[in-house]
Amino acid sequence: MTRPFFGCFAWLAALPLVSFNALGAETVNIPATRDATLIEDPDGARANGSGPALFAGRTNQGENGRRRAVLRFDVATAVPRQALIRRAFLTLHLTPSNAAPAEVAVHRLLEGWSEGPSFSAGGAGAPAQAGDCTWLHRNYDAQFWVMPGGQFVADPSTALTVEGEDFYTWPSDQQVIADVRLWLKAPDRNFGWIVLGDEATPQSAKRFDSRESQTPAFRPVLTVEYERPGRERAELPGAD
Repeated sequence: MTRPFFGCFAWLAALPLVSFNALGAETVNIPATRDATLIEDPDGARANGSGPALFAGRTNQGENGRRRAVLRFDVATAVPRQALIRRAFLTLHLTPSNAAPAEVAVHRLLEGWSEGPSFSAGGAGAPAQAGDCTWLHRNYDAQFWVMPGGQFVADPSTALTVEGEDFYTWPSDQQVIADVRLWLKAPDRNFGWIVLGDEATPQSAKRFDSRESQTPAFRPVLTVEYERPGRERAELPGAD
């Protein structure tokens, strides 16, 4: 049985207490500044920008059952511009939903999008409103995705099998680090990630807490470990 990469929230909560001074490294937990669920709909008329949950996978609907979560983290504001990114981890909290194991992959988005005001606690979404992102729209209803369902890099940056309710932390694969480094150096290219679940199996959708969750500890977090240039030398005894 596949378990979360780094266990439960207790590990994440302890991060700020860990000392990296010997390596000249620092760690920051960055909250999501934007998130939403793309609701499959041929007209792009359904959305969920401000609901308490994000969905990835397929619902039990016969048609239009795919759901994809999108998230963005403001790396350039939280990390010094000249910092060297060493590791980066995405942590999401899976709420009670279908407990069958399913791989959930994270891909880098290639277009900007807006969160929007639509609200739904469930996977069916709500009528799209101005500013929502939908299956067809980056910004309802004037700007469209190049491809329905979001324009993103085909190869995943990282992937993890999730099961029952728990905190899940995706591995700090090389492409995850490359994504975060890009967002630090070129903030205008930071469109975030799209999260894809099992889209072939009905009723496989996973429900994660969004940044609007009523429980702050359950909200999405990007943990970044980095080094400041020259920091290690400055902390050595006798350094100028």
